[in-house]
Amino acid sequence: MSGLSVRPRRFAPLGDGEQNGDAPRLNGIVFDVDGTLCQPQNYMFGEMRAALGIEKPTDILDHIYSLPPNEQEKAQEDIRAIERRAMSVQKPQAGLLKLMDYLDSRGVQKGICTRNFDAPVTHLLTTFLPAHKFGPIVTRDFRPPKPDPAGILHIAKSWGLSDRGDSLIMVGDSIDDMTAGYKAGAATVLLVNEVNKELAEHEHTDLCINQLDDLIGILEKGFVGQIDKSDEAPDTKKQAEEAMKQ
Repeated sequence: MSGLSVRPRRFAPLGDGEQNGDAPRLNGIVFDVDGTLCQPQNYMFGEMRAALGIEKPTDILDHIYSLPPNEQEKAQEDIRAIERRAMSVQKPQAGLLKLMDYLDSRGVQKGICTRNFDAPVTHLLTTFLPAHKFGPIVTRDFRPPKPDPAGILHIAKSWGLSDRGDSLIMVGDSIDDMTAGYKAGAATVLLVNEVNKELAEHEHTDLCINQLDDLIGILEKGFVGQIDKSDEAPDTKKQAEEAMKQ
């Protein structure tokens, strides 16, 4: 594990002729799926909890993994059925294709780290991004899941970056995404919506965007994260985490 990198995080500009001192090179971007590459389908979480007979703030995957082994597969299939229904009405996030075209033009590697299972991820990529390559793709089968940084560090290692995440950006919409990226040493970018806006001030969030292609201008000129919020009041941090726990 890379350890936590010094904040604010910064990367050298990707634009031709741009300068940003001695900022390090960006080696890749890791994306969440639901709420990030596609529009949020948060209603799924309520349906999943109802199917499993649990309530907030119990984590859905933690609950499943706590079940006896002979009960886990049925529980997994119950939530997979909900995801299959939801994937039929997936909608891409604004700016999705524009950002991916830009990253390809700049040679930036793209990976995925999600708590979804593989079918909704495959559906999204084949439906909306058939010409774009992502890899590795870390789904629910990889353990431990976010907010543990293991999935992001696995992607970094697959890209030949040893076990360091500090030359990467994690883009997501949840506290799990921000915390996993932060713990991996990656810079974190929050795709803001009405539900997660409290996380804009969270200590694990380096930068906020309103839609995906907002990231293009930032990367062209050089990524610079927000001021370190490690001295943020503990109760504020706790309130944000409680508000965003799914």
